[in-house]
Amino acid sequence: MQVEKERGFTDMAGSNGYTITKKESLANSIYLMDVKAPRVSKNCYPGQFVIVKMDEKGERIPLTICDYDREAETVTIVFQAIGTSTQMMAQYEVGEEFRDFTGPLGHRSELIDMNREELSDLKILFVAGGVGAAPVYPQVKWMKENGYEVDVIIGARNKELIILEDRMKEYAKNCYIATDDGSYGFHGNVNDCIKDLVNNQAKHYDLVVAIGPMIMMKFVSILTKELGIKTIVSMNPVMVDGTGMCGACRLTIGDQVKFACVDGPEFDGHLVNFDEAMKRVQMYKTEEGKKVLREKEDTEHHPNCGCH
Repeated sequence: MQVEKERGFTDMAGSNGYTITKKESLANSIYLMDVKAPRVSKNCYPGQFVIVKMDEKGERIPLTICDYDREAETVTIVFQAIGTSTQMMAQYEVGEEFRDFTGPLGHRSELIDMNREELSDLKILFVAGGVGAAPVYPQVKWMKENGYEVDVIIGARNKELIILEDRMKEYAKNCYIATDDGSYGFHGNVNDCIKDLVNNQAKHYDLVVAIGPMIMMKFVSILTKELGIKTIVSMNPVMVDGTGMCGACRLTIGDQVKFACVDGPEFDGHLVNFDEAMKRVQMYKTEEGKKVLREKEDTEHHPNCGCH
């Protein structure tokens, strides 16, 4: 079968596609899958993502890489079944295949490329909101496997929505759980937990890596700016092609226009215009909103996309 070759790799892992080798329900409507993807698993790193497509006519779904096994040639993805496509995806079982599994896309975590001596001196706190625990996990795992200790906060509305806790505790120095309703762990949201660690437990952090819903990352960034802690966020706006051509994932970072798919997905949280990003996500939900964005940003593509 002929497959479209994009930035990243799109090799054939099975006879017709990419075979699901494991499926696990992590929480209500949240699933984990291991997918056979030899070339992607060989070349991916924490912080990057893939775009999956169930069949020839299926929607292209961007998903952050949760884990990878180079020997088993598998990549782990985690997704929440909230829309039509992801609900269909949740029906897939072990042995079934995706048509496309394109990646790795985006830049790997900047921590991986940091000077080792500098990295060892940093006190790092990872903050995971909801399904954001999935992209946080491989970074925490990489840090531990390379000799660095980090703290982690996993937050959710209630105990039933906390995911990957056991896996995270295996690699984190300290793993704190925060639930909005107080049903498990710390009673409060992740921001409340950060303030408790810093103000009440005298914890010191040089860097916060926050991944989760945009609204969560916005308020974490506001707080950490007040606390004087550098912050990295992983942006997850609407994304179509993953190569910078569609312009859907356009962001304003400081005074510059960036594209999450090719310039990110990680950015300085204190420079991200979250209000604009969240407004764009809402506009993409309606045809009228899409038309307005197309007319407004017709010429605003990534400089390497070849659309000019």
